[in-house]
Amino acid sequence: MGFEPPQRLVRALGRTYGRTAAAEWLDRLPELLPGALEQAGLTAERVVAPGGRSSLVVLVPGAALKLAPPAARPDLERDALAHWNGWGTVKLLGEAGEGGLLLERLHPEVSLRSLPEAKALLEAADTIRKLWVAPPAGHGFETVAARTERQAGLMASYQADADAGTLVTAALTARAELLAGTGTGTGTTAGADAGSGPGSDETFLLHGAFRQGKVLAGDRSPWLAVGPEPLVGERAYDLARLVRDRVEDLVAASAGASTARRRVNKLADSLEVDRERLRGWTLFRAVESATRALTAGLRADAELLLEFAGWL
Repeated sequence: MGFEPPQRLVRALGRTYGRTAAAEWLDRLPELLPGALEQAGLTAERVVAPGGRSSLVVLVPGAALKLAPPAARPDLERDALAHWNGWGTVKLLGEAGEGGLLLERLHPEVSLRSLPEAKALLEAADTIRKLWVAPPAGHGFETVAARTERQAGLMASYQADADAGTLVTAALTARAELLAGTGTGTGTTAGADAGSGPGSDETFLLHGAFRQGKVLAGDRSPWLAVGPEPLVGERAYDLARLVRDRVEDLVAASAGASTARRRVNKLADSLEVDRERLRGWTLFRAVESATRALTAGLRADAELLLEFAGWL
């Protein structure tokens, strides 16, 4: 099958994994895709475009084939999807080729971003609630502490930055307090099997990259989550990325700051998550994304995220 990978994927892979590593994997796609299709006994219908930022998705009869580079850890996505077994997420149907996952076919052109904001947040909250379950025994998922420690190391280099430095320091301080279980409320847990006590002690299986664009329309269920970057930890971390959805609209609005703070409170209350822990993780994740944008030379994106973070 002759094709050109979507340009959004090409750009995003280069920013995330480095141009050399991204180019090497993209150069292999012309052999990886036919091999995966042959192994699964399938024929390709079309490549989903603009598609995702870390994988190639190809529609096949009755399903979708997803190919991701090794650095994206498709093995962990496989394990998480197998554990959820279609409860709130796309269903894993099997594996195909190197880094290939055969998935239930959804409607890639229809995500929660197609809904009015209030309705989208309501549906998003209902979806993410289903994902918060105890992780499987002997799992290989990293923890919130481990993932954010790696991110914090990269963020620290921006503490002297004239524009981002103050917020980077605030975000790193918030992370330290959240992991120590200090400076916040005790939070609430959804069940003794998944964790108890302060939010930092929760051990839920998390989506890791949850936002409106990661929830697609389906036939088996109206809305199903896709594209997890799974890890284990507290629910407030998982919810934090959703808080800043449609950040460009928030920043453009005259009441953006108050709207953002109300969103934190409403999401926290509706999902029984401590407000201050959600605010802290939202700050950390927004600033972390901003520093990655600065590293990639995307200053306009970084400025949006820093303005949002400053409201918290």
